[in-house]
Amino acid sequence: MNWLLSVAGIEVVDLSAEKNNAHEVEGCSGLVLSGGIDVHPRYYNNPKLDYEGANGFNEARDQFEKEVFELAQKKRIPVLGVCRGLQFVNCLMGGTLIQDLGDLKKIHEGGPDKIHEVNVVGNTLLQRVSSLSKGNVNSSHHQAIEKLGNGLTVNCRADDGTIEGIERSDPSKPFLLAVQWHPERMEDKDTSPLSKNIRDSFLQAARNK
Repeated sequence: MNWLLSVAGIEVVDLSAEKNNAHEVEGCSGLVLSGGIDVHPRYYNNPKLDYEGANGFNEARDQFEKEVFELAQKKRIPVLGVCRGLQFVNCLMGGTLIQDLGDLKKIHEGGPDKIHEVNVVGNTLLQRVSSLSKGNVNSSHHQAIEKLGNGLTVNCRADDGTIEGIERSDPSKPFLLAVQWHPERMEDKDTSPLSKNIRDSFLQAARNK
């Protein structure tokens, strides 16, 4: 919230399963799906619950955010996904997840956040927003996209091939940008094109809604 509220004139509505206020998204001009614990495997048709790295589930949150995302799609509301948010968007659009990155976690998961480079795909929304071909991001995830969801395209990858960002494959459709890192807590979030520019482009899309 602080990352968004650092821009003048922004109002943030807290949507949550606890508040049971999914309907409030209809009065919003943008939706952020934030980070958090693993999405329940049933959302990507995987029966395995006891995989390595599993840290619990919150099915009430999953169901609530599914409802909110679907309402946002119907209302053509811009969407920004962060970490778990990227993974859940992919699942809701028919994709699947790698349940645990195994040895690759030494690159992608840690506390404090790991730092690694991403390679930005040319002629994507992320490339236009950031004006970068590569850059450093923070990292704290043990899962990643496996099969890409319908209507999505990859906009960046880590050097090891891990998908680090997605967006709509049809740019004429409403704004949807999701990244595997946490732009809101990057040390250089006030200057990095992979944080500041992402936030600013999302907010501009919301203003234009």
